[in-house]
Amino acid sequence: ERKYDELCDFCKKHKTRIQYVIYGILITAYLAALITACSLNFQRALALFIITILVIFFICWDFLIAKYEDRIAALFSPGERFLKRQWFWLKWVLCVTLVIAVICWLIFDTAKLGSRQLISFGGLVMYVLLMFIFSKYPTRVAWRPVFSGIGLQFLLGILILRTKVGFDVFNWLGIQIQTFLEYSDAGAKFVFGEKYTDHFFAFKVLPIVIFFSTVMSMLYHVGFMQWLIGKVGWIMQIFMGTTPVESLVAAGNIFVGQTESPLLVRPYLPYVTKSELHSVMTAGFSTIAGSVLGAYISFGVSASHLLTASVMSAPASLATSKLFWPETEKPRVTLKSDLKTAKGESNNILEAASQGASASILLVANIAVNLIAFLALLAFVDSALSWVGNLFDYPQLNFQNICSYVFMPFSFMMGVDWEDSFVVGGLLGYKTFFNEFVAYERLSKLIHNREKGGSMYINGVKQYMSVRSETIATYALCGFANFGSLGLVIGGLTSIAPSKRKEIAAGAFRAMIAGTVACFMTACIAGMLSAPAVEVSCHILLGNAFNSTNLPANSTALVECCQEVFISVNESKPVFPGGNYSLSSWKGCCQMLDLPAPHCS
Repeated sequence: ERKYDELCDFCKKHKTRIQYVIYGILITAYLAALITACSLNFQRALALFIITILVIFFICWDFLIAKYEDRIAALFSPGERFLKRQWFWLKWVLCVTLVIAVICWLIFDTAKLGSRQLISFGGLVMYVLLMFIFSKYPTRVAWRPVFSGIGLQFLLGILILRTKVGFDVFNWLGIQIQTFLEYSDAGAKFVFGEKYTDHFFAFKVLPIVIFFSTVMSMLYHVGFMQWLIGKVGWIMQIFMGTTPVESLVAAGNIFVGQTESPLLVRPYLPYVTKSELHSVMTAGFSTIAGSVLGAYISFGVSASHLLTASVMSAPASLATSKLFWPETEKPRVTLKSDLKTAKGESNNILEAASQGASASILLVANIAVNLIAFLALLAFVDSALSWVGNLFDYPQLNFQNICSYVFMPFSFMMGVDWEDSFVVGGLLGYKTFFNEFVAYERLSKLIHNREKGGSMYINGVKQYMSVRSETIATYALCGFANFGSLGLVIGGLTSIAPSKRKEIAAGAFRAMIAGTVACFMTACIAGMLSAPAVEVSCHILLGNAFNSTNLPANSTALVECCQEVFISVNESKPVFPGGNYSLSSWKGCCQMLDLPAPHCS
């Protein structure tokens, strides 16, 4: 017993050194394993190597900032003072340079890819002007957060959609997330049996939400999510000039839901201004939660585009929020490094996993009952509208048609092809008046129809869209901005900050509109930067396909090439560099897609 007490005293006395020794042994073992894996097959170990380099970089970064923050600030203070003195003329030089760069980029990009990108640019300008016209205080708008938010969106879009490295990274991330989410099948298969996929949504999609919620809870417990959200929020705060609270919540909404992210700054919510509160709500409306992201991916929607939309909409939410409700008060919470984020309540990682799974029960039940209720309500509304339409010899009247006509101009200004804008308008209506789950479920059907091929029109109803239109629709739908979420946000925020009840109720509807426009602006950026989906020589592909007497098998590449043919004729421009298409290709496309007049008459 005496020896045991001596050992305990020794461990307490040298606790820090013992921890360093243990950490040293573990790090040495990990580096030895990494070197061995890289020496055996570097290509196979490349992902692990990159992750290790990033972890080392950020650990060193955090260490230097924590220990030498004052010295680093003093080092850069002369440059900061110089910029403040010269900022009056520097900002005009910067603005003129950016305008010239955008004009040159539009000219060269239009010459290379066609005029469709210009429509998306016009849509972006239109949405900014609309938000300014209907702003709460148009004369008090601070333009730095607006233009820097759009600029950050544009930079992220170029990096991800136009550079090979960025596209490959996000494509790889999307594949890894899809692979990771498939592990939920093990639990679903055990609980529901071998034929669990027969009830795809209930037993395949909803278990993904449970699994993702469990993983997020574990990441919160170890502090990874707080660290990641803090880094992203810091970048937006520095780049856009927004306050720490709204920057942190906007960053948090990339990963968690609209009611969970305000919990990160719960102690500071009673002290935020009306504009900051509006930004907090707008950030929730303009993004989706990581838990439902997996569900949309399981529908068949592109994982890389969903990830990109989630990241790009964060700065867009701050830009639209500061334009729609400018800051007119002096922010009280101006802390930078001292802003503390809330931590999980679990005592260990297993308890965190259990709490995450239990917390998802309400989310899963909420998704299921809302879908049952909304789809049933939609069927009733469609039936009632069809009955009314029959009275006027228009039996095809339904909710989707009404929404399509209302949202058609908005979808077209995002860059959606005119013949697809009616379909996308209907999807936007489903998302706004019901929820994004219903809209993505309908979009997934359109994607599957295109992949299977077949007639583009059946009884005058379009069965699928072009890849470009699907891409823009994916970005436009990627947000919680709907009337159902309106009550959720008001109730959730009121419970967190009861003293702000009146401000929350007064600003929630405006925040929903701002969140919707943020998603539309993200879709415009995607429309400007989306490269043509078909990279093959279509004139050769179509010529080879339709040279034989038999109609070829319907494939995605053929469908896309045929769509490009019709679009090129509508816009009176050649679409295939280095070649042309023959009349046989035109007739073959008409037969394969079963297009109505005026295309094939």
